[in-house]
Amino acid sequence: MAAAVTVVSGAASAQTMTESLAAAYSTNPQLNVARAQLRAIDENIAIARSGNRPLVQATVEQAYTTSRAYLNDLGSNTGSVNNQVAFGVQLTQPLFQGFQVRNNIRQAEAAVRAQRSQLESIEQSILLATANAFIDVLRYREIVSLRRNDVEFLGEQVRAAQDRFEVGEGTRTDVSQAEAARAESQTLLAQAEANLEAARAAYQRQTNLVARDLRDNYNVERLLPQTLASSVQIGLQTHPDIISALHDVDTNIFNVASLEGQFLPTLSATASANSTLNAFTSENSSNPRRRDSASVGLNLTIPIYQRGQASAQVRQAKESLGASRLQVDLTRNIVRQSIASDWATFQAALRSIFNAQTGVFSAQLALQGVIEEQRVGQRTTLDVLDAQRTLISNQITLVTAQRTKDAAAFQVLADIGRLNVRNLGLNIDQLYDPKEHADAVRGKWYGTKTPDGR
Repeated sequence: MAAAVTVVSGAASAQTMTESLAAAYSTNPQLNVARAQLRAIDENIAIARSGNRPLVQATVEQAYTTSRAYLNDLGSNTGSVNNQVAFGVQLTQPLFQGFQVRNNIRQAEAAVRAQRSQLESIEQSILLATANAFIDVLRYREIVSLRRNDVEFLGEQVRAAQDRFEVGEGTRTDVSQAEAARAESQTLLAQAEANLEAARAAYQRQTNLVARDLRDNYNVERLLPQTLASSVQIGLQTHPDIISALHDVDTNIFNVASLEGQFLPTLSATASANSTLNAFTSENSSNPRRRDSASVGLNLTIPIYQRGQASAQVRQAKESLGASRLQVDLTRNIVRQSIASDWATFQAALRSIFNAQTGVFSAQLALQGVIEEQRVGQRTTLDVLDAQRTLISNQITLVTAQRTKDAAAFQVLADIGRLNVRNLGLNIDQLYDPKEHADAVRGKWYGTKTPDGR
């Protein structure tokens, strides 16, 4: 029963690749920062829409006035003291603003779409970093195991060399060679253990989980396209950086249109109501005790010359538009290059695995043969040490190639824009929907609380 409980608890504490990726998606601070930044940009839509809404202002003024007039040199004079309070309400409703508001709204919406694509890109980078950290933990854990076995094997060789030296069948040189090889292996073991601790720290940073018993249960190769050409085609259509760059072009197009609206006339309707109260402190005052007024009107503004500022802003916006269009081509070239490079790395890793497997098999046979030949005096201790060093080197090469293949597969998946929760099939309780916040705030007329109650 105790053994069964141990096995069950060990399996329950194992952390898989899919669980690690899901934890990073749900808890990674960098990803949460990017989501908060997107929510802040969502408010630009509401800000732009406010340009079509009325502006209502209330005013309250109080004035205390005293005056005295001297009529002649004999001292005859008159004076008055007034305490005046004025109340007013004014409403201004924009009617036409040179299509600036409409273009501002479209510009804000395009900017939000661009930021959403940037969020997808950040999600990909977080998931990729998590996958790489997971793979690094597995890689260095296996290397540490190989290094420990090497230290143990070389320790046995040191003891065997000492035994042969004591009975006169070996030399002090054999003992020294074995001890030197063990010391070198112990140094490499310490380096491997340090690399493992660094990989565990990187894993915890991405997932907020402590790397315990990691189990690789995910075959990412099945998600990759069959050829390089199809990978490039998919990447140029779906990579979030390219999509974000295209939305940036739309943002700049609407910005130019909005700035050009400064050359058009604007029309607004105004309405106001005012009331003035006078508290008399002098009978000589001629001001009425109360005066009420109301007005309704239209305000038409026709720009004639704007000091060249509006023209410069339009020219500046057009240059930014041209730069954004060039950025699309640049981003496509970068994506194309990344796909080709990482695809080559993936293919090279596949070939390296086959070669490394052959090397490990041959090195194991060679080591066994050298050990047997040493027992009959046909080989020296140095030959055994060299054969063991060759075996360990091939084993580490195999482990590195296997993990490089997995890392390259995740990288290619990110290059083509498919390293996301839905494509990976991760089990997430609640996916983050960026449209939910935008829809909640775009039509708000008032209120300072955020949709989550802050």
